[in-house]
Amino acid sequence: MDPKARLDERARELTALLARLDADDDSLRHDRADATADDEHDPEGSTLSGEWQRVEALQRGARAELAEVGASLARVADGTYGLCESCGRGIPVERLEVRPHATMCVACASR
Repeated sequence: MDPKARLDERARELTALLARLDADDDSLRHDRADATADDEHDPEGSTLSGEWQRVEALQRGARAELAEVGASLARVADGTYGLCESCGRGIPVERLEVRPHATMCVACASR
């Protein structure tokens, strides 16, 4: 699969994930507004606050990755995709297959 297609696919996956997480967030906000859904003292289950924090962390991570994918698509468009931002050499294809939004070669990333 070419880099643009792989990045477009990942962007679609992340967008779908964010839609699900946003729906979860909305549901938690609704449940939290309902005074009878207070499970803060339920020893058997996770608290709404804990679940809300988990969803927010997943949302932040997905949004950050989506921004990285967008930046990679911009590099594809301007012809700099696959070049290390630090040393200017090519990023190995194997690295880009695993992490298509990589901006540095392995040597520079490990410094």
